[in-house]
Amino acid sequence: MPHTTNINTDWQFHEGDAPELRQQARRGRAVTLPHNAVDLPYNHADQTAYQRRYTYQKLIRPDPAWDGQEVTLRFDAVMADARIYLNGTEIAAHKDGYTPIHARLTDRLRPGDNLLTVVLDGTENPEIPPFGGQIDYLTYAGIYRDAWIEVAPALSIAGAKVETPDVLAAEKTVHAVVTLANACDQEIEGRITAELIDRGGRTVATATVPVSEARVAIDLAGLKDIALWDVKDPALYTLSLVLETAHGRDGWSTQFGFRSVDFTTDGFRLNGKPLKIRGLNRHQSFPHVGYALPRAAQERDAEILRYELGCNTVRSSHYPPSPWFLDHCDRIGLLVLEEIPGWQHIGGSVWKAESVRNVERMIRRDWNHPSVIMWGVRINESPDDHAFYAKTNRVARALDTTRPTGGIRCIAESEFLEDVYTMNDFVLGSHELGGNRGRTPLRPQREVTGLGHDVPYLVTEYNGHMFPTKSTDNELRQNEHVLRHLEVMDAAYGDSAVAGCIGWCAFDYNTHADFGSGDGICYHGVMDMYREPKFAAYAYASQTEPSERVVMEPVTHYARGERNIGGIFPLIVLTNCDEVEIRYAGTAPRRIKPDREAFPHLPHPPVIIDRKHFTDAELGEWGERWETTALTGYLDGAAVAECLLPARKIPSALEIAPDRTAMAPKGDCLRVMVRALDQAGRKLPYFSEPIEVEVSGAARRLGPALLAMQGGSVGFWIESSGREGPVELQITSQRFGRQSVGLLSKEDAG
Repeated sequence: MPHTTNINTDWQFHEGDAPELRQQARRGRAVTLPHNAVDLPYNHADQTAYQRRYTYQKLIRPDPAWDGQEVTLRFDAVMADARIYLNGTEIAAHKDGYTPIHARLTDRLRPGDNLLTVVLDGTENPEIPPFGGQIDYLTYAGIYRDAWIEVAPALSIAGAKVETPDVLAAEKTVHAVVTLANACDQEIEGRITAELIDRGGRTVATATVPVSEARVAIDLAGLKDIALWDVKDPALYTLSLVLETAHGRDGWSTQFGFRSVDFTTDGFRLNGKPLKIRGLNRHQSFPHVGYALPRAAQERDAEILRYELGCNTVRSSHYPPSPWFLDHCDRIGLLVLEEIPGWQHIGGSVWKAESVRNVERMIRRDWNHPSVIMWGVRINESPDDHAFYAKTNRVARALDTTRPTGGIRCIAESEFLEDVYTMNDFVLGSHELGGNRGRTPLRPQREVTGLGHDVPYLVTEYNGHMFPTKSTDNELRQNEHVLRHLEVMDAAYGDSAVAGCIGWCAFDYNTHADFGSGDGICYHGVMDMYREPKFAAYAYASQTEPSERVVMEPVTHYARGERNIGGIFPLIVLTNCDEVEIRYAGTAPRRIKPDREAFPHLPHPPVIIDRKHFTDAELGEWGERWETTALTGYLDGAAVAECLLPARKIPSALEIAPDRTAMAPKGDCLRVMVRALDQAGRKLPYFSEPIEVEVSGAARRLGPALLAMQGGSVGFWIESSGREGPVELQITSQRFGRQSVGLLSKEDAG
């Protein structure tokens, strides 16, 4: 594996594209990668603000250790249409904003400082996917992922594709196809040794083969006591390769898992066992800074999806995600549907050729990730284009026979060229437009496909624009938001021919003026842009097994006058408890079971408390005193969850909740949530006063200092400053005064 050096620091950033910047180093604005060219306000942003050219400069001084070695520059992603110059000479160009750029520096570096210049164009160039139409998300601009210098011997290992055929056999096999990098066309003669290492660091098997060509296959067979990679136990193995030739010794390694995926007419199987896919779509954008948050934020998103939302699958809509995100999905057992960039629009021949290249780039980058279970090779929600999609499928299948292809569509009876019919089914909510069809969670698949037989079938979007919901919306709308997510999941669980469902979407996101709620935000998430849950988030979280996490969340702001006519019934309690006890105003406690009549297929239906559980006299009338209520969740007869809903909510505390208490001094970031709480510790849903944020010490604040609370909370991110030491967060609120929280920046905190 090449020796890699991160080069995220000491960049100079310039507005525009002055030709002299390719020749001469000039002082601009000092920045560190990942970097967002133009930070945007939370909402009402100008979608053209970043659609310009920008230039980044950095001086590189060759290390004597690089002599005789292959030196390569790598950007994990640049948005978009980037050109790379070294000392004024163009050395690479790359149009895609989501996949890596490689530029060979060997023989181009001179002694002393070398000027590296990156020119990018943030405009929505119609010749480049996903542009050309109106896309329902912003793409921002900048070098928003990491940058590296890779140093390797003249003859080295470029990579390997690792496959694990027949993982259900008693004895397992690893089949690896190794590709060598040989830029100077050196004679190839030597050997490669492969070592298989388990997660405990134990060597499981080794093999050595001679090598005389640029591609060589290695098999490790007869492997026993191998743990399969699974969502509950994501066992990862390492394949370590060593190449020995007359040109030197080179090492390379990758992690992978033993697992199989099968989409059938009878659902999805992981390692031969049925698994209902339950997931959400994810955009990789964040408030103010767009795409430009580092590794920690990418990993945190994966953890939120897996642990807080209880999903087993995420769709990387609508482009390849950060490698850090995928690495963490591998580690925590979160399945991924990965797809090429695009949204509804198909461009001309140049555009299509770039899109086909995107298929290849995506698969070659990510084919060893066990978390990736499908390649999305169709532009999201685009019309049929037989020749184009026949080619994207052909390219994908030629590169990888171990995963199926899917084509995300919303048009019924579109041509089925992929292995799995992947459908955005927005039928729920269409009853509001009239017609004879009543409220329907999902359409029968044969109605959607137009085929006379079942095919492998996965629902890849629902809800979203059909029922946008803000964290500040009233209780009735949030109730309906919850019900729509529950109804689709219930329908998917109830149909064995449906592999599962992936809802739209996990997080709210900034978008173009043609979409959203008029303020440049699509409020389609079950969480807001700060990753703070709306009630619908618990529709997913409550489907987890209580052995993992006990969930009990009543869908209510708990006020007599919040809903039409008044009252709180029917009260949905999203829970995985066996039953929920309600105690109200001195009445006898009632224990109520989950509503399996309304939701017969969900692993954990909600408890729904209605007026039928009380007499009119017990509930009282409008104008009478509103009483406090307490809920208790029970599992196997034991109380496991408590919730107090005060009748009179008193703003009692300002919670400052960083995701962690320590951060690494370089390349790290963390989110801080600030919440206004009542006397029972529940968030005040309509608290909207501003807060002022000050960050001092060994970290910097990202985004503005003055923030408006929305739905009782607001968030911000801080990034490391390059120094170790204490970090102090000071939050000032007119209501709660000034409060401080101390964090620590230290080397072992990353």
